[in-house]
Amino acid sequence: MCQLLGMNANTPTDVMFSFTGLATRADEHKDGFGIGFFEDKGVRLFVDWRSARQSPVAELVKTWPIRSHHVIAHIRKATQGRVALENTHPFVRELWGRYWVFAHNGNLVDFHPRLHGAFRPVGDTDSERAFCWLMQELAKSHACVPPVDELTRTLAELMPQLHRHGTFNMLLSNGQALWAHNSTKLHWLVRQHPFGEARLRDDEVSVNFSEHTTPADRVAIIATEPLTDHEPWTAFAPGELRVFVDGMPR
Repeated sequence: MCQLLGMNANTPTDVMFSFTGLATRADEHKDGFGIGFFEDKGVRLFVDWRSARQSPVAELVKTWPIRSHHVIAHIRKATQGRVALENTHPFVRELWGRYWVFAHNGNLVDFHPRLHGAFRPVGDTDSERAFCWLMQELAKSHACVPPVDELTRTLAELMPQLHRHGTFNMLLSNGQALWAHNSTKLHWLVRQHPFGEARLRDDEVSVNFSEHTTPADRVAIIATEPLTDHEPWTAFAPGELRVFVDGMPR
């Protein structure tokens, strides 16, 4: 299946180190990659149907220190839908005057919800259908963007309806918070003062975060599999939904 990476921070932070670790896993997950960075109300989105190991777009992301409070990245191993740009995660939609970014790891069987005109998939993946359905159901439940905790409660009510169709690990953000749902495999950690050194599991790359941070900085990283050694990664429970704000889970 695919691999997910999310970042939520209390100050604009680059994700070059973690994305390098994610891209290393693209030998198996070779059917495209994408990454979205929130910048205020805007989203800077990079996608390519080529592997993150081969894509010049991925090389740009690895070396360009784009700073953001919220980042969602994905490397794809196709289960439904052909290998094509329109089927490459993350997907983006507008709701309540805000962009929403979504990426999915899993496989939903016989999931063909009725969708109205405001939210329709462009490609042919189960993932994009699920995203459109989520946006549709959120729009039905609230007239305008609600507080983060209220959105979390609504999402918690919707997740089981997707989970019953199969595997649904996902990341979702609207630039205010980052939501992560685990069906089978997802991990998280928080980096904060006192910062130390981290080393990637899949590459000979390490960084001493104390040289690049202040004592006030805090960042949460969410990934399908832990990206580093010797850091306190926590596994999500099956069916767990967590929201991250300012680099901390609520």
